[in-house]
Amino acid sequence: MLDFLQNEIPMSDWVDTGVDWLTENWSAFFSFLQSLGQSIMDTMTNGLTMIHPLLFIVIVTVAAFFLGGKKWQLPTFTLLGLLLIYNQDLWSDLMSTLTLVIISSLISVIIGVPLGVLMSKSEIARNIITPVLDFMQTMPGFVYLIPAVAFFGIGMVPGVFASVIFSLPPTVRMTNLGIRQVPTELVEASDSFGGTAWQKLFKLEMPLAKGNIFAGINQTMMLALSMVVIASMIGAPGLGQGVLSAVQRSQVGNGFVYGLAIVILAIIMDRFTQNLNTSGNSSNEN
Repeated sequence: MLDFLQNEIPMSDWVDTGVDWLTENWSAFFSFLQSLGQSIMDTMTNGLTMIHPLLFIVIVTVAAFFLGGKKWQLPTFTLLGLLLIYNQDLWSDLMSTLTLVIISSLISVIIGVPLGVLMSKSEIARNIITPVLDFMQTMPGFVYLIPAVAFFGIGMVPGVFASVIFSLPPTVRMTNLGIRQVPTELVEASDSFGGTAWQKLFKLEMPLAKGNIFAGINQTMMLALSMVVIASMIGAPGLGQGVLSAVQRSQVGNGFVYGLAIVILAIIMDRFTQNLNTSGNSSNEN
């Protein structure tokens, strides 16, 4: 036993061997994903940039007015915050960051919601997926940059890859929690009326779990946004690069301005998702 403990387990060698095997045998697949992902994100960023900033600000402010229950707080903050970012000449960086966050969040939701449903329906899947989620949430975000660069090089795509791994767990967990919290009486009533498994899922469980699912999506978006500075270390463009550059050059003022822009974007996206969930619940009640 003592000899076993004294012999170092070559875990790093095993991981290196696995990554080398993937990069050698799946290089064409990763290259395809990199090209496809870069094309999609360039198209989205260019599309957002084509909209005049002032028109974009007006559209988002109007949306904030209606999503915020026609109250003045959210649209006022949205208007002033986006105007400040535009005034500081950070608009193109904002659009790049917005693209990274939206794409990362969409991929996380597309993967996370079905995984959460699977966890809620199968104890075996729950027992397998839960420790994987624990690993994903507790591993430092910087570590995800290593396989991202190995598979995709540098740029926006590896930034999205690392962001998805880091931000995926909340959507999975909250979807699972929401469906498991659906009252047993309602599930039994659905079964007694002859509802199929798909009807029960989409007409009963998912609508009742919507609040939890949106809470998970909200946390996923915030985690994806928190990765923008880390992702900038591997070439992801946007506001994160400005923060990273300010840190490297000890430029406190620039760092504060870029950081403030990220905070403004985070608050707007957080309030939008919260109010979207609230307005959905209100319309269902009516």
